[in-house]
Amino acid sequence: MQAPPFDAPAALARARAHRTWHATGATLPYRARRDALRALRDAVRRHEQAILEAVHADMRRPAFEGRLSEVGLVHGAIAHTLRHLREWMRPQEVSTPLSVQPATSTVHRRPLGVVLIVAPWNYPVLLLLAPLVAAIAAGNCAVLKPSEKAPKSAAVLERIIADAGLHQWATVVLGEGADVVPALMDGFRFDHLFFTGSARVGALVAGMAAQRLVPVTLELGGKSPAIVDRTAKVDLAAKRIAWGKCFNAGQTCISPDHALVHADVMEPFIAAFARHITAFFGDDPQRSPHFARIIDDQRFAVLRAHLAHGTVRVGGGHDAADRYIAPTLLTDVPPDAPPMREEIFGPILPVVPWREKEEVVATVQRNPTPLAAYIFGRDERTIRYLHERIAFGGGCVDHTLAHFGNAELPFGGVGTSGMGRYHGRHGFDAFSHVQGLVRAATWCDPGVQYPPYTKGKYALLRKVLG
Repeated sequence: MQAPPFDAPAALARARAHRTWHATGATLPYRARRDALRALRDAVRRHEQAILEAVHADMRRPAFEGRLSEVGLVHGAIAHTLRHLREWMRPQEVSTPLSVQPATSTVHRRPLGVVLIVAPWNYPVLLLLAPLVAAIAAGNCAVLKPSEKAPKSAAVLERIIADAGLHQWATVVLGEGADVVPALMDGFRFDHLFFTGSARVGALVAGMAAQRLVPVTLELGGKSPAIVDRTAKVDLAAKRIAWGKCFNAGQTCISPDHALVHADVMEPFIAAFARHITAFFGDDPQRSPHFARIIDDQRFAVLRAHLAHGTVRVGGGHDAADRYIAPTLLTDVPPDAPPMREEIFGPILPVVPWREKEEVVATVQRNPTPLAAYIFGRDERTIRYLHERIAFGGGCVDHTLAHFGNAELPFGGVGTSGMGRYHGRHGFDAFSHVQGLVRAATWCDPGVQYPPYTKGKYALLRKVLG
């Protein structure tokens, strides 16, 4: 199914209408934002079955995974935001130094204006609506660009926004991303750009934004390691890594990309991984209703080529007609081979043995900064060492993916895995202009700051400022 043709004039007209409506102050009141979020929540509920059917049609996503990630996390984000929105909108009073007295100082979070949200195909509903929740909460209007690679999901998203009655708040724009985003940015200056996708495309998008001085949030990816110490509960580590690697067939930006396993527990880890794959998906995962498919033929070809680099210890099967890659574990992968240099983004797990923790740090640092890291073990010194020495966006100890589900935690990358963060309060702040304001007293006017600058004023200034 091809993306519908992009109607640039209509999309730009809608963006300008958002600017006009925002300028009226209609998005400023708490009640307006609350009502918009409630309307979005109710529309997602009404379209839940359509969402599950759409993500299954786009990538054979199991209903449970769709319910957890595409629906459940969106509801969680809206519920968390509604609970805290009034508090987040309230001005914060901060201290005022003696040199500015008599006065009071406050921090205000003001809407940015009209924002552009560009979503990827792997979680097409979640990664469009979760940023939208934050944008609406902060009082912004939004132009939404879903991925053309998940066309069924994009069509449902368009219906959700229409059914929610959010036409003044948000517009869904369909079409090929390579045509849509440049045309939108050439014809309209957005107040913020929120992009989720690959580092390669993220760099191009950031370049376009920089030419127009548009601030960006980039949620990218990277080679996120799962590190298994010899003190780990190996069976549980293998189970949780297998789950994280196979969720959505590995097409997750925070999926465990590869495993660095202590040599003393390498073979028990491989055996446990194989057992859990069978427990999850049976002897033939291709026949399991619980395992997704690769998004398109191009990605399938890349993943199939990865299978030639190393020794297949688990899985290895593939079917081009079905876009199926089996859950696979590889060993003996050369460090310069594509599976150890490129983000895999599929159900293939290279496993590399190590003995000294310095080897782990060196292996991770060979590649761009990971978006996530997962450390398994019970030796607190090793955990602390790895946590401090490896730069990564966020992660878990003794689990995978779980940090994404906590709205109290910031989510975002560092270095080449992205910039900026969102979720909960952090998302509200990402879509807000954080503004400082001093209210000076009028009941007195010390006059120290005014000329002429006498020796007495200078002495007083040094005393006050130190």
